[in-house]
Formats: sequence, C-alpha cells, structure tokens
Amino acid sequence: MKRVFLTGMSGTGKSAVIADLAARGYKAIDTDYDGWSELVDVPASVGSTGLGEGKDWLWREDRIARLLATEDADVLFISGGASNQGKLYAQFDHIVLLPAPTAVMKERLANRTNNPYGKDPDELARALALKETIEPVLRRIADVKIDTSVPLDQVVQKVITAIGP
Repeated sequence: MKRVFLTGMSGTGKSAVIADLAARGYKAIDTDYDGWSELVDVPASVGSTGLGEGKDWLWREDRIARLLATEDADVLFISGGASNQGKLYAQFDHIVLLPAPTAVMKERLANRTNNPYGKDPDELARALALKETIEPVLRRIADVKIDTSVPLDQVVQKVITAIGP
C-alpha cells in the first residue's frame, strides 16, 4: 500500500483535494476531522498558536500510526497539518506539499464554509506567519509540490500522476 501525505498551510486546498480523492474512490482521510487530531495544552514558551493561549492542534499519533499500519487499500491519502506530523514522515511513501499564493490563501480562508479556522484575525496572522516559517521547511522535505491555485480537478490529477501507478 502506498501512503501519501498531503500537507500545506491553512487555506491551500488540502480539504478540497482530500474530499475529491475520496469521491474518486480512494481511501482518503482529512486529519482535521473525526478525532484524528486534538486541541491540546502546550507550554507558554511555544508562543501564540492562534488557537488560544497555551493551545495547539496536534495529531493523535497513536491513531495515525495505526491507520498507517493498516493494509486495506492500494493507496492511502492523508491530509493535514500539525506541529507533530514530522514524527510520522518516515512512514509515508510520498509527501506532497500543496502550496498556494498568499492572496489565494487569504481569499479561501475568508470564504470557506467547511472550517471556521482563519476567519479570526489572529488565526489568519498565524496561517500567514506559518507560510513564511514552516512552508520552507515543508518544501525541503516534500518530494512533490503542486500549486493549488489552478482548478481543483487539475490539482487532484497532478497528485494522482505524481504518486505513480
């Protein structure tokens, strides 16, 4: 089974891509939902997360690890972004970064209806700060980068093509 991680900043289209992959019949999990991630207390030294003082959104590593160990599909797509995701990178066959220009991210965050994150000014500021600090790190570790400012069907086809047969 191929294990593919789709990552990127808030507002880049990860949820739309993973939903489209699921609609095409792939096993596709959005870690923002269904208990794959949780809001946890973090030390004040972490700084502002945009999620509330002393809070951050983390993967439930035990659940994600079990999911990655399950062999029940040809391909497993997982999407998301959490500060502890790097602990599981070695278990993925492909890491796909889904970047978008800042203007596209702002528009998507302001207008999306599936998730309120990014509408609050502090959350938007955090998303844009992460684009400057975390996205460059993701660019270095990702083996595939697909700009999500093009139509969704093109992005999804590029993802499918990039991971190969």
